[in-house]
Amino acid sequence: MNKVLVKKVIGDIEVTRDLKLLLIIGGLYALSIALSNTFVNVYLWKQSGEFVDIALYNLGSVVMQPFAFIIAGKFAKKIDRVVVLRAGVIALAIFFSTVLYLGENANEYLILLGVLIGTGFGFYWLAFNVLTFEITEPETRDFFNGFLGLLTSFAGMIGPILSGFIITRMEQFTGYTIIFTISLSLFVAAVLTSFMLKRRPAEGQFYFTKILKERKNNPNWKQITRANFFQGLREGTFVFVIVVWVYIATGSELAIGTYGLVASATQFVAYYIITRIIKPTFRKKLILIGGLILYGAIFIIVLGDLTFSKLITYGVVVSIAYPMLLVPYVSLTFDVIGKGWKAAEMRVEYIVVRELFVNSGRIVSVLAFLATITLFSEERGIPVLLLVLGAGHTIIYFFVRHVKFKEDKGGESYSFARQKGGDGDPSGGGGTSV
Repeated sequence: MNKVLVKKVIGDIEVTRDLKLLLIIGGLYALSIALSNTFVNVYLWKQSGEFVDIALYNLGSVVMQPFAFIIAGKFAKKIDRVVVLRAGVIALAIFFSTVLYLGENANEYLILLGVLIGTGFGFYWLAFNVLTFEITEPETRDFFNGFLGLLTSFAGMIGPILSGFIITRMEQFTGYTIIFTISLSLFVAAVLTSFMLKRRPAEGQFYFTKILKERKNNPNWKQITRANFFQGLREGTFVFVIVVWVYIATGSELAIGTYGLVASATQFVAYYIITRIIKPTFRKKLILIGGLILYGAIFIIVLGDLTFSKLITYGVVVSIAYPMLLVPYVSLTFDVIGKGWKAAEMRVEYIVVRELFVNSGRIVSVLAFLATITLFSEERGIPVLLLVLGAGHTIIYFFVRHVKFKEDKGGESYSFARQKGGDGDPSGGGGTSV
């Protein structure tokens, strides 16, 4: 009876033990980040009230992530992948421990904090995606992306609202100390769960530059990496501006939690529906539709006065659009990798190169934000900048539409984890969102 019920919910998919464990680890990570990471930006904002400080913290993170991915990639070729995963989780635990230790002086160490969390994201997502590459079969690709999206959305529903409730009920920064401590506990649970994963010894050399140059030989790979850059172009700034705007509009951390609850609940349903109906034949159309909706949603918040009701409406719209874009886009991205030159042997290098382009877009995005608030007033400059950077996900389609596979060169396809959930999404960089 239980097996029949499960099949009705998830479809006729064979879920292995390691895949379940990987989803559990991903869920623990998502809940921990949902509880704390959204509020790190607000925590720093409350100490200075300056957008430039939030931008510097995020710049430290996105600059560090490519280096972390490269270092983690080298380690993934020399030691057990699971060890690299643990290193990423431990780095994130150190980050939150450092925030707790610094307390109200955290604003004086913005770059350091950004580097710490960027390191954690890089190691975690490199290992997580490599493990997913090895554990997931082609026929479970869309299921894995979609189900992890469901877990992340569920975490996004309960994490921010719980954190917001705790913070608003405590004096000063006491609430922040409590939620950061809870996050540490969840990271410990993720590390312990990783010990149940089957050991996966590494072998071979790290050929990062070869896969980077492979863009010249593989048109599909070239187009996908270009799309990855524009994906990062939107993510770099939107991931922190929206959250801070919610706080500015309301002055309440509970409002941030409410925003997260509404947006993630919408996203939860959208991910379930998209996961069940997605077919490879209309992936590109969904990417286009999702990208257009995401861009159109920006006009809700940049025109007229900024209100909480507008931000909630925006959150609902993008939460419907992101699953439409991300589920087919992530699957298509890694179909290209799976069918690429020496995909099985060079899977680590493909992931690292992909992240290099995503984070290059994020770096350009944050630098553009810093330049804008330096040269222009925040009230006028930020809305215009969002309209420019916000086109990133729409532009993705104009690259992926050129991706074509020859029937006589099938190759193997693999699934990778979704890394990003949307604007203001607590899952951090690195790897989303996707």
